Amino acid sequence: MTATVRDRTARPLVVACGALARELRAVLEGAGLADELDVQYLPSHLHNRPEQIAPAIEALLRAAGDRRCVVAYADCGTGGALDRVLRQFPGVVRLPGAHCYEVFAGSDLFAALHDSEPGTFYLTDYLALHFDALVWDGLGLGRHPELRDQYFAHYTRVALLAQSDDTAVDIAARRAAERLGLAYERVFVGRGELAAIIAGAV
Repeated sequence: MTATVRDRTARPLVVACGALARELRAVLEGAGLADELDVQYLPSHLHNRPEQIAPAIEALLRAAGDRRCVVAYADCGTGGALDRVLRQFPGVVRLPGAHCYEVFAGSDLFAALHDSEPGTFYLTDYLALHFDALVWDGLGLGRHPELRDQYFAHYTRVALLAQSDDTAVDIAARRAAERLGLAYERVFVGRGELAAIIAGAV
């Protein structure tokens, strides 16, 4: 028997955002790592409750004990709270950057996109497919659609940072842009940045 089979606590643990589940699974399978580590996902709705991210991750890291851990979150709106938690756990790293958009696009491309049009609302594949639950209803627009123009008054476009060529994602993203009354642009970024980061960390 291998050590992996005998003792799962010897396997690395990836603590990840539920919104990254599809992409992370693809990355781990592509790198041959899917059977070499464990992944524990936090609920994707924390995307709308960033103040809850750092405490939730701290609890999981404490429960992990001496296991080697990687945190598949960027700062994600925690305002530095996640980094303050991670300083308590030497050797534990997170994804670089401010948010998953920067992780997927890479810092240089994301900066160029932002500079070209600061009023951009970004979507990943996951957010496009779950736009109604995570964005529309998450912001209360299902109950109060009249707030749309207030929330998005300073936005001019929706940019899909596409990780795949799934036509269903493109259709969902276009519909999201229409609901928000914004122009639409698709930027293919793939999963390369995430794959390199995760493989290097693990």
